[in-house]
Amino acid sequence: MSTNHPSGYGYPTDPQQNPYAQQAGHQPPPAPGYGAPPPPPGPPGYGPGAYGQPGSAAPGYGTPGYGIPGQGTPGYGTPGYGAPGYGQPPQALPHWLTPAGPPGVPPAPGTRVLAPPGERLVARLIDLAIQLIPAVILYALLGEYLGNFFVGLLAFAYEAALMVTQHGQTVGKKAMRLRVVDAATGGRPTDSALWGRSAIAAVPGAVYCIGWLFEALDAMWQLWDRPLQQCLHDKAVRTVVVKES
Repeated sequence: MSTNHPSGYGYPTDPQQNPYAQQAGHQPPPAPGYGAPPPPPGPPGYGPGAYGQPGSAAPGYGTPGYGIPGQGTPGYGTPGYGAPGYGQPPQALPHWLTPAGPPGVPPAPGTRVLAPPGERLVARLIDLAIQLIPAVILYALLGEYLGNFFVGLLAFAYEAALMVTQHGQTVGKKAMRLRVVDAATGGRPTDSALWGRSAIAAVPGAVYCIGWLFEALDAMWQLWDRPLQQCLHDKAVRTVVVKES
């Protein structure tokens, strides 16, 4: 039985006694990490220290530019996210107009707010009630079609005469403390603006059937118009209806 053992375990290395030593000088190099020199560095960005090390991180991973003002792609933690283009801010009211308070809370004394649609409707019904008796007489004398034409002219004359002489108020608007004013300045509109407003609001009613449809659309326009809640006849001449405290 052979008693030869590999070199390095306390046995002689003579080739005659230890055949494992015959290959001395031709042994394979030791495995990396056990005394061998470190391998050459790889390409930048790969290997230890490529991520999270100062000056060696890949762009966009742990580097400045995300969440730091003035750096990074606009829209990722930088100024500009939520800027105009991602939803426009609401339009501002004119400087002379006070924003309306909570429902049921009256405006402060001396201020003006936009007239609520419900109060504008009540004012219109009061004015129609005043015109009711003359309208019935005209329909009785002239018939349905011709009477409708003159009733439209009657509504125009009533609206325009009071608007010009009563500084933007009819009987119904006075009762509800409403007034028609210039949208830009909050002052009294010009006479031509008041005449034009009255014409657009009332004259279409002189056209049988179709005129009433236009007047209904005109009156409802304030429900979705922003920010001034204008009817079509207000938008045409740049006026707005306010409630005075």
